[in-house]
Amino acid sequence: ILDRIENPAAIAELKTINPKVTVTFYPYDVTTPLVETTKLLKSIFAKLKTVDVLINGAGILDDHQIERTIAVNFTGLVNTTTAIMDFWDKRKGGPGGVIANIGSVTGFNAIYQVPVYSASKAAVVSFTNSLAKLAPITGVTAFSINPGITKTTLVHKFNSWLDVEPRVAELLDEHPTQTTLQCAQNFVKAIEAN
Repeated sequence: ILDRIENPAAIAELKTINPKVTVTFYPYDVTTPLVETTKLLKSIFAKLKTVDVLINGAGILDDHQIERTIAVNFTGLVNTTTAIMDFWDKRKGGPGGVIANIGSVTGFNAIYQVPVYSASKAAVVSFTNSLAKLAPITGVTAFSINPGITKTTLVHKFNSWLDVEPRVAELLDEHPTQTTLQCAQNFVKAIEAN
């Protein structure tokens, strides 16, 4: 698990699901430059020898933070993907792998009050589509998971672009939502279905 903040309770929960599996945490901020991401992945690959799946799941929703939204939601995802290609790309002797990028339905149908967030997720969809088409060349399969409104800390309170709709979080809550567990279960189904 690579994340900015360690969550010991979540790690313990994962360990109880399958005690035979080792769960390890590495501090990581997706806005780290590509060279730093590559260094971290080198240490992970040295320890594990191989990684089968990369799930790019970092994201923020705050259209007041334009640069950070793009950096976390898109640039970080591109950098992490680029870094892992050094290890997976079959043109470099790699074994291939699977990349699952977390997008959003806003990548297809923008929430107009948060155009920066929506555009960053559209970029994720477009980038992933390109990666998927490169699979015959690189040996790396890529797909995006694009959930609808999911009850996370992202949707409780957030800022609209130029404050065009101060009640955007409240209005979003009026639509059908899913829990994080439901989202995760559907995510696993999608991976299994490939």
